Amino acid sequence: MEKQDIFTLIEGQFSPTEYRELMLSIFKSKIRFHRRKNFSTKERFGKDDENAISRMLELQETLASIFKVIETAEKENQVLEIRAEIIFNFTNSTP
Repeated sequence: MEKQDIFTLIEGQFSPTEYRELMLSIFKSKIRFHRRKNFSTKERFGKDDENAISRMLELQETLASIFKVIETAEKENQVLEIRAEIIFNFTNSTP
């Protein structure tokens, strides 16, 4: 039996400055998480955690794209609306 829970993380309108601050906080936190994960793997196994490194690069690329959105919003004097949800899916672990 599958179960799903949905939680609202962010919902509202934000100025480009607020949006930048919010996105930086979220993405930097995620990047730090993967940096610590990679460090832990290196300490325990003597090698990089390829998944953590890959995810850090993806997050940095996404953040660069977000900065472009912010630039556009600033130039056009626009507010940005965000709706971000966290979705948890619970499934049986046996096939």
